[in-house]
Amino acid sequence: MNVNNRPVSILLVDDDEINNFISIKLIKKALLNTEITACLNGKFAIDQLLEISRRDPSKLPDYILLDINMPIMNGWEFLDEYERLQIDQQGKSKIFIISSSVFSNDISKAKSYPLVKDFISKPLNVEKISEVFGVKRD
Repeated sequence: MNVNNRPVSILLVDDDEINNFISIKLIKKALLNTEITACLNGKFAIDQLLEISRRDPSKLPDYILLDINMPIMNGWEFLDEYERLQIDQQGKSKIFIISSSVFSNDISKAKSYPLVKDFISKPLNVEKISEVFGVKRD
């Protein structure tokens, strides 16, 4: 199996199950070959990522779509922990903050993290997803 046929792996970290359901549908519509895992809070996500990075860092997700406001461990705490634990030393995963927040301080805070590629406002749509994943639409 060559690398180009490998599915794009995505970790969705968001506590809103309805939102996750919709996001997964949209991502699958925009990207045909994807493997999507959803975690309902940052703590679950960190535990899962730690486990993967211990076993086989090449299996870390290509993209992490991270919500800010979540119970147990929010997006900022996730980023701090992710960095502190040096989960992705090869820099395989591209992290995008996905939030319904319209506060400019959240947006600038997101951009202040070297790990964060961009801030995407919810709700997601196929155009935004295509843009993030560099999919050419006709």
